[in-house]
Amino acid sequence: MYGRLQNLAYSALAEKELKQEPSNFWEEAWKASLWKPCADRKESKKLGQPDKNNGYIMVSANGGLNQQRVAICNAVALASLLNATLVLPRFLYSNVWKDPSQFGDIYQEEYFVNVMKDEVNIVKELPSHLKSLDIEAIGSLITDADIVKEAKPIDYLTKVLPLLLQNGVVHLLGFGNRLGFDPLPARLQKLRCKCNFHALKFVPKIQEAGSLLIRRIRKYDAAQRMLDKQLVGEFLPGSPSKKHDSERGPSKYLALHLRFEVDMIAYSLCDFGGGEKEKRELQTYRESHFPLLIERLKHSKSISSSELRNLGRCPLTPEEAALVLAGLGFKRGTYIYLASSRIYGGKSRMLSFTSLYPNLVTKETLLTPSELAPFRNFSSQLAALDFIACATADVFAMTDSGSQLSSLVSGFRTYYGGGHAPTLRPNKKRLAAILSENSTIGWNSFEDRVRNMIEEGQSVFIRGYGRSIYRQPRSPECMCRTH
Repeated sequence: MYGRLQNLAYSALAEKELKQEPSNFWEEAWKASLWKPCADRKESKKLGQPDKNNGYIMVSANGGLNQQRVAICNAVALASLLNATLVLPRFLYSNVWKDPSQFGDIYQEEYFVNVMKDEVNIVKELPSHLKSLDIEAIGSLITDADIVKEAKPIDYLTKVLPLLLQNGVVHLLGFGNRLGFDPLPARLQKLRCKCNFHALKFVPKIQEAGSLLIRRIRKYDAAQRMLDKQLVGEFLPGSPSKKHDSERGPSKYLALHLRFEVDMIAYSLCDFGGGEKEKRELQTYRESHFPLLIERLKHSKSISSSELRNLGRCPLTPEEAALVLAGLGFKRGTYIYLASSRIYGGKSRMLSFTSLYPNLVTKETLLTPSELAPFRNFSSQLAALDFIACATADVFAMTDSGSQLSSLVSGFRTYYGGGHAPTLRPNKKRLAAILSENSTIGWNSFEDRVRNMIEEGQSVFIRGYGRSIYRQPRSPECMCRTH
């Protein structure tokens, strides 16, 4: 789609190799280092758990790894709001993710309960006198249809608390994005942060594989970063244990979350240059997987692919992602960890990317089949490995800022990165405007505009009203600013 720009990028990268000029985007703005983690700080006046317990909250969370992580921490805040005991959340089986993993398969249960014990009582199961109850029959089953998205505390106090007081238990089924960010008492925001950034530790099996994954990509410096320690725990090596490990990779790497899976691009209704064959494939997929979308399209005005792209609604292609990285000055030899499910179009679709950046690795190429075997058929556990590799990368780049993985990873990097964990967020609408000049724009102009776009997305600011505290933890309830 962008042959001319690809050629300009190739020439520019070759020139940079000769000049040995590093990209400025390996570093964050100095203002980022002024914010420090403090969601686990001890209060001068210890609030503790309330004396009165109004009952038990059960949560069965839907979605994949990252949606479920948000649901867990929202459930912690909700239990505190309602003065209730939280039963360790369960994960619903999804026909999309097809992963039967439960909480204890991914996170350390005892650690989670212990970290939160001063604020919220968490138990592994209901007491015996409540186990025999038919939750639905007594009216205590609450689905996502009963609670609006990003509901406010008053919604739970008026709709859920009376049921809790009456029956002693409520079961929230789905609980997808069902607690808003504002207005919310500061103590509940702090609980969310403490849960997400301190209480949820991956199980040793995942930590060990994650540590191995990172060591296969890069050398470890003697200094151990807080990010790495938080994610891989005791499996963080001070230095490579084997000589071949130390010779395999560079000292730095960039992680890229490239959202270009068939479900996403089919749902977008955009054209990706694959001709009639691609159009037929995506339409067939839509008819099979998105019947509600097909029905809606019958009764709405159609929008052309070019209009969708100009509005910033089209997923970035691998080619576009590579052009952005080239525009930011990342060298051709940069090691890039690719986090994604199956890229639509496979290797042929990735050719435009690997022609500019050949050092592309994934968890499947870095780990042996036997090392990956314990995670096969467990998509959430595999996603946890991607989470670790992305969060601990020297630079993290995303192509879709709406992705839950990208959101949580960028928040984790903000919280623990100490101002040394840059994240790159392209503005798809602005990028579309730049790329629309593909046939005429000069490379210097392309570079300037892409860099300005990314720099604006890296501005250091306090979380705005209604914004996710998981993604933007620079907030008094979550982080402390030093002077």
